[in-house]
Amino acid sequence: MLSKKTKYGIKALTFLARQEGNLPVRIATISENENISLKFLESILLTLRKNGFLGSKKGQGGGYYLLKKAEDIKMTEVMRILEGPIAMVPCVSLNFYEKCDDCPDESKCSVHNLMIKVRDNTLNVFRNTTLADLANQ
Repeated sequence: MLSKKTKYGIKALTFLARQEGNLPVRIATISENENISLKFLESILLTLRKNGFLGSKKGQGGGYYLLKKAEDIKMTEVMRILEGPIAMVPCVSLNFYEKCDDCPDESKCSVHNLMIKVRDNTLNVFRNTTLADLANQ
């Protein structure tokens, strides 16, 4: 299941991507338009800023703005920053692999084999979807 942090992060990024001229947008504006708690949104935007997706400007006319072009931001990057591993179980994770304690042979494990298919299809969607794709929908 997708966490609210990730859901709201994607909504906020999409809102910023739809703005003309990539000018800074106040947190309150994003919060009001996307119906996200201001305090929660501040935390999410700070995470995105620390990871190089957003820039911020203080003072009058300040706010958050995209550092990269929306077409250069792939959903795999956003998901890994906000959600963590994309794989549903650690034994199929590409970046956060861990062997399952209860599985003597991964190659014969029905759950492992199913989750590889789920991971691969999920990655295919995320790799082929950019922030620009979401903003243009």
